[in-house]
Amino acid sequence: MKKIIYSLIVTASTLFLSSCLLSSALSTAIIVANDRRTTGEIVDDKSIEFNLFAWNDKENRLENAHLNFLVYNKEVLITGEVPTQAVRDYIIKQAPNKDFKIKKVIDELRIAKSSSLLSRAKDSMITIKAKALFHNQEVFNPLHIEITTENRTIYLMGDLTRREANKATKIASGISGVKRIVKLFHYLENIPAGEIARAKQKELEAERKKALEVKRATIEAKKAELRRQINALDPNGGTSF
Repeated sequence: MKKIIYSLIVTASTLFLSSCLLSSALSTAIIVANDRRTTGEIVDDKSIEFNLFAWNDKENRLENAHLNFLVYNKEVLITGEVPTQAVRDYIIKQAPNKDFKIKKVIDELRIAKSSSLLSRAKDSMITIKAKALFHNQEVFNPLHIEITTENRTIYLMGDLTRREANKATKIASGISGVKRIVKLFHYLENIPAGEIARAKQKELEAERKKALEVKRATIEAKKAELRRQINALDPNGGTSF
């Protein structure tokens, strides 16, 4: 009996993990397909981020520092709190050496006591609210923006047009509790042609589906009318459709 239960648990766990992996893979595929960076650029950014967090975990001199890293197009945003100016200088000097692909380091560190867990939770809530609001508009694709919040300051990174950036900034600035917005965008003159083509294709597909639904409804209405007529002409005969 125990072997059967164990087997069922293993099977259930395997299925659960498989579904999680599939969901994660699909989510990653969607993000990559919608990102304005190339797949290689996304991989590079994630690799840089990983190396920086690994350095943060292993470096003894950073033991009393609270650091966060956000990377976009090989530009590294460093936020958080450090105990002294010396530690801050050390971080800004050493960070570029942790991955040869790093192009730029953006210093947003504060010399202060490490933030409390409550403060960090509130920052996370601001980020979640911003992401939710970004999904509730049609000016820009929310997957084109990287966002983080530190000490109630929202940092925004991404490749956007001025119109898209202004919309994102306006949304973020309207969130309760936000003190400041820092825009770290790369501005585009126009929306990439490939995106316009994909958007047009989606519109055409939506129109095609709508036309099919109308046609289907018309056919069903005609069938219903024919049933009515046949039943009126032959009440006892019935219909086969």
